[in-house]
This record gives sequence, C-alpha cells and structure tokens, in this order.
Amino acid sequence: MSSTQCLTYFLSLSILQPSTLMARLSLFILLLLLSLVCITGAEKPARFPRRSRSRAYIENACTKTLYPSLCIQYLSVSANSMTIQTPQQLAQAALSVSLYKALQTRTFMLKVVKELKARKSRDYQSVKDCLDQIGNSVDQLSQSVGELHRLERPDAEGGDNVFWHISNVETFVSSAMTDASTCLDGFPGRNMDKSRAMIKAKVLNVAQTASNALALFHRYAAKYKP
Repeated sequence: MSSTQCLTYFLSLSILQPSTLMARLSLFILLLLLSLVCITGAEKPARFPRRSRSRAYIENACTKTLYPSLCIQYLSVSANSMTIQTPQQLAQAALSVSLYKALQTRTFMLKVVKELKARKSRDYQSVKDCLDQIGNSVDQLSQSVGELHRLERPDAEGGDNVFWHISNVETFVSSAMTDASTCLDGFPGRNMDKSRAMIKAKVLNVAQTASNALALFHRYAAKYKP
C-alpha cells in the first residue's frame, strides 16, 4: 500500500463515529496500528536536517529501558507522524508498537502452522502451542492499550479508578511478556530450520518491545503515585 493510499484509508476511518465504547476502542486501536503501517510502508521516509524534539525526547526516555536501541528504532518511526513529547504519548506509542509486532508475529505463525500441518510435520504441535501463546499476548496487549485509553478519561481521575487501570496495564503487559517467554522456551536448540528460526526471532522481538513498553508505562504512571 502506497503512502497516499494509506493516508486516504486512514482519513476515511477517522471520520467514523462508532456508537459503543467497545467499537470506539477498536477503531482507536486500528487507527494507531494503521498509522504505524503507513509509516513503515512509506517508500521514501522523510528526512530531517536535525533531530526533532520528539526524537530527542524518545532517545532520552529509551535509555531507561532494557533494549534502548530497539526502543529508539521503533518509536522514532512513530515520531515522524505524531508528536511524542510527554510520558503519556510515549507510553501510548510504545504499547501500540508492541501490539503491532505481536500481530505481525501471529500472522506469520499462522502461515507456518498451516504449512506444517499440511506436511504432517513433527514440529506442528510445538509451533501450534507457541502460536496459542502469542495469540494470548495479542489479547493482553490489546487490553493494555484499552486500559491506557481509559486511564486518560475524565471519569478515571478518582484515585481508585486510576490505580485500577494502572494495575491492569501492568498485569496485561507482564502476562504478554510471560506468554512470549514461554513460547521461546519451546525453541531451545540451535539447529533450527529457517521458519523456526524466524519464529524465535519474531517472538523475542515481541517480548523485548513489551518489556520496553512496560518500562515506559511505569515512567508515565509515576505521575499518579503520591
């Protein structure tokens, strides 16, 4: 999809006004993910003569994560299309990137599992189990994005509501990391075929981006702590 096509489709979605909260949340997540797809799919990324404020902010914040290079790489892409200069914007972008990577990994694994089943490969069950765990990660990260969105609503300003949503985000992202790590445990050997090696690399990427997202969310949530 070209950048022009992406923009046209993005604008067509943005004018929709779903009637239910769940529908609005689903559209919100879809728009975030589509913006990332449009950015990464652009043929000629924009060039900036000097670091933007968003990039400088991202680079500084990412030094507090376990995988700073990965953090800067992915979030700097987001900074080309949106302003990222607050902890809330950073947490939102990081969670969206993590969800996007989990969705990509699940899509790839669905294809591999289908091929293994057709060949009646002995690797089918282990890869299928890993697929189920990554599916869980997708669900958990989707819910974390929703909880962050609810955290910013006016009716969440009460102390109990705030800490409830914070706890939910932490639980969901931690669970997504655990599911990805469990999946990785099923690929202990070094002598793996190309597909299994790619699965392992993609799943590791999901775990690392989730770890970074959790660290950046903690930075954002600190403002609510006494």
